[in-house]
Amino acid sequence: MEWETVIGLEIHAQLATKSKIFSGAPTAYGAEPNTQACAVDLGLPGVLPVLNEQVVLMAIKFGLAIDAEIPERSIFARKNYFYPDLPKGYQISQFELPIVSRGNLEIQLEDGTTKTVGVTRAHLEEDAGKSMHEGFGDQTGIDLNRAGTPLLEIVSEPDMRNAKEAVAYMKKIHSIVRYLEICDGNMQEGSFRCDANVSMRPKGQEEFGTRTELKNINSFRFVEQAINIEIERQIDILEDGGKITQETRLFDPDKNETRSMRSKEEANDYRYFPDPDLLPVQIEAELIEKIRSELPELPNAKKQRFIDQFKLSDYDSGVLTAQKEIADYFETCVSTAEGEAKLSANWIAGELSASLNKESKDITESPVSAEMLGGMIKRIKDDTISGKIAKQVFEAMWNGEGDADSIIESKGLKQVTDTGAIEILVDDVITNSPDQVAQYQAAPEEKQGKLIGYFVGQIMKQSQGKANPKQVNELLKEKLKS
Repeated sequence: MEWETVIGLEIHAQLATKSKIFSGAPTAYGAEPNTQACAVDLGLPGVLPVLNEQVVLMAIKFGLAIDAEIPERSIFARKNYFYPDLPKGYQISQFELPIVSRGNLEIQLEDGTTKTVGVTRAHLEEDAGKSMHEGFGDQTGIDLNRAGTPLLEIVSEPDMRNAKEAVAYMKKIHSIVRYLEICDGNMQEGSFRCDANVSMRPKGQEEFGTRTELKNINSFRFVEQAINIEIERQIDILEDGGKITQETRLFDPDKNETRSMRSKEEANDYRYFPDPDLLPVQIEAELIEKIRSELPELPNAKKQRFIDQFKLSDYDSGVLTAQKEIADYFETCVSTAEGEAKLSANWIAGELSASLNKESKDITESPVSAEMLGGMIKRIKDDTISGKIAKQVFEAMWNGEGDADSIIESKGLKQVTDTGAIEILVDDVITNSPDQVAQYQAAPEEKQGKLIGYFVGQIMKQSQGKANPKQVNELLKEKLKS
């Protein structure tokens, strides 16, 4: 039987506030356990939650960025369940009336096509604490520092049909929340994570199959792996005549498997009801329009501007605008390089990205600043150095040896552009290569381009890579004709 995969994602983005959603306790990462949980977060008797205004403004920002509806009224509800890291015995969330309603997002797939994924809702809620299993023997430790941390849960429609589409959607959401500066997107610290709902149905069937939920996945690579493993598991069960159990499963990247965690609850299991300690949130149209007017340039708009302004390809523009920090780096680099956009894009996507990946660094940690790279590109542009020599200069900059000009000067890397000096090298190589000259002159014109490479190589070797390649080629062609 031919099967169709149905995927929906629930993304949890931690909002970048300095204090929690209903208390003044700090949200900084890495503090000693249980040092950032106050009486409100612990649910002690007699305390009342007070809504942090910033989380409301951030949620509206996100809603406008995905062209979603922002209801005039939203309500906080209590989601009741017992778990050791949930001290109140309930989580304050939103259910029937979320702060952001239906929106949509356009994603770009690997083959260059685009697809629109619906966003069902985005609602505000508080995070729970964290259970610690290592270092406690047969007991469990509880760290409540995260309790009360503000989250925006972004729920997609079940519109994705394979793991790569899910990753593309997740990356797009990640990009938007970072552009909006409402979430730092740090997946290692748990600031951005997702639950994936996966089900299978026979191709052509409209009714959905039974879904499983893959819980708390915190990397793009793991999302793809977990979904593909779950697809394979479900198909094996269905083709053996079995039935899928609706449950929550955990992905184990070390064993490359998903395993059952608990049965999947329905909404009525949580006994949702409006929180009596929190008033409904009323949002005025004037506030929405004010926030709309203050929105930054978002990824799609920036990508189109890069295509129009810098004459870059759709692919290059997409790579450069995927992260706000890369886009900012590029624009600073181009400005320093006096408008040399294509060369800047090539160096950022090529040599710089490779070096960052090799050392697992983010672009914000790059030893080569945008101004330094732009300064080096300017020297390629004015023929001070060749593209080949530039690789030596870049490596030296990466190793902290200074900017391009000081490295070129101290290492004597300036390109030879003196026509007379290059002509001497060309004459010497031609004189000492009679067989190759005869072969070149006897070859048809369409093959001469390949054969000239031998002469260029010899000249570059003699000049230690410093001869201007363009001048070398022009002089060689002229002299080899005679």
